Amino acid sequence: MSSAPEQTKGQTQGHRKAVPSSDADAILNALPNPVILVGPDGKIVDANMAAESFFEISTQFLQRQSLKELVPFGSPLLALIDQVRASHSPVNEYKVDLGTPRMGGDRLVDLHVAPVTERPGHIVVMLQERTIADKMDRQLTHRSAARSVIALAAMLAHEIKNPLSGIRGAAQLLEQQASSEDRLLTRLICDEADRIVTLVDRMEVFGDDRPVARGPVNIHSVLDHVKRLAQSGFARNVRFIEDYDPSLPPVLANQDQLIQVFLNLVKNAAEAVVDLGSDAEIQLTTAFRPGVRLSVPGKKTRVSLPLEFCVKDNGSGVPDDLLPNLFDPFVTTKATGSGLGLALVAKIVGDHGGIIECESQPRKTIFRVLMPMYNAAKQTDQHSRDDVPGTPLHASQGTR
Repeated sequence: MSSAPEQTKGQTQGHRKAVPSSDADAILNALPNPVILVGPDGKIVDANMAAESFFEISTQFLQRQSLKELVPFGSPLLALIDQVRASHSPVNEYKVDLGTPRMGGDRLVDLHVAPVTERPGHIVVMLQERTIADKMDRQLTHRSAARSVIALAAMLAHEIKNPLSGIRGAAQLLEQQASSEDRLLTRLICDEADRIVTLVDRMEVFGDDRPVARGPVNIHSVLDHVKRLAQSGFARNVRFIEDYDPSLPPVLANQDQLIQVFLNLVKNAAEAVVDLGSDAEIQLTTAFRPGVRLSVPGKKTRVSLPLEFCVKDNGSGVPDDLLPNLFDPFVTTKATGSGLGLALVAKIVGDHGGIIECESQPRKTIFRVLMPMYNAAKQTDQHSRDDVPGTPLHASQGTR
């Protein structure tokens, strides 16, 4: 009689066959979301590689820490773990801030906390960062707003430049017969007309919807070129730090436009650290971040953005009130700035199917660019389809 229950138990255990430890580790490390295992005493038992990146600590060091030492004082995560341990059922909590002075400012995450039935008292916690998703949504909103700016730029080019040329010509004619005192006024009219034309010319760039020739680009060659330009000019006294992933695949991009993007970002960083003297520092980093995918409106497929390029500086940071709209036209912290530099950077990155975001706090500002990588087989197949009459163009050739 006793053998039947034992057999049933054995069959149940056979059905839920244990995953080998090495395979389980490989699966956990493949996840893009941070996952940690918390023991009954509140200490971290294990963590995957994404958790190491999130907390900026190695697993060996994490295993010597209590969770309450890593999260803010009174964090809702600690209460959630106690709740799960008492109820033996999983709980989700959304938009919880786990930011600390050591890790940086706001670190909004969605929490998924569940008990481990095979190990009583142990709790598994998965974190899903909100910042990337929220900023992707904001990028799409910015692109929608940019269409209005593009239409405005086209209108300005036609409706303003022509009258300005007439005003300037009239001022030059008056200047020939004016007194020396009046010539100052006619010269002022000419200078101001030229300044407005220059501004309109810069805005016309936003209206350029022509497809750009793109191909495989070595991002490290681009960054090295930008660094040389910076060190020979505006960033002559700034110390550069490079942290590159040498195994990074090529990025699908236009090299000249990428140089324009990073030259602008490095120039902004150099201006942010100009008052630091010998402590001024700009860090250039590249990394492969699998798991980041962007859903583009009107398209069934999602674009993978595994290539991450960062420009970091130790300046005073971006004011909090400007940060959400930093890539909008005419938003600037400079007294003499037009506010079009970062807007143009965002347009170029968006035209390449990527996104750009900014995280800022005193002594640590990061401009992060996420872009698709070059896929030789996919591009070859695309070109062959482009040669067939009537075949729709691939999304990468159109306006994003």
